[in-house]
Amino acid sequence: MIRATILAAALVFSASAALAEESIVGKWKTEDGETAVVTRCGSGYCVTLQTGEYAGRQVGKMEGKDGTYTGELTDPEDNKTYSGTGIVSGNTVKMQGCVLKIFCKSQTWTKL
Repeated sequence: MIRATILAAALVFSASAALAEESIVGKWKTEDGETAVVTRCGSGYCVTLQTGEYAGRQVGKMEGKDGTYTGELTDPEDNKTYSGTGIVSGNTVKMQGCVLKIFCKSQTWTKL
C-alpha cells in the first residue's frame, strides 16, 4: 500500500513538472516554412532558427509566462531588431515585432 502511494505521488509530481513547462518552449513552424526553436536561456527564452538560410541564428529573446511573452525580435533579412511580443494560443504563437508601436510585422507560427 505504501509503495503504491509513493508511486502515485511520484507520477503526479512528474506530470505536474511536465505541465509546468512554459507553453512557448518547443519547435515552431514559421509562416515561411522554416523551423524556429524556443528554449530556456537565463531567466527568459531564446528564439533560434533551426532551418533555412539563417539556420543557427538567434532571432529573439523574450521573458514572460502564462502564454504572454515580451522582449526583442530580429528580422534576419535586414538584421533590424524590434520590440517584440509572443502570444501563445493553443498550438499557435503570434510573434509580433514593432518600432514605436506603430510599424509592426507579425507572423503566426504553429507548434511542431
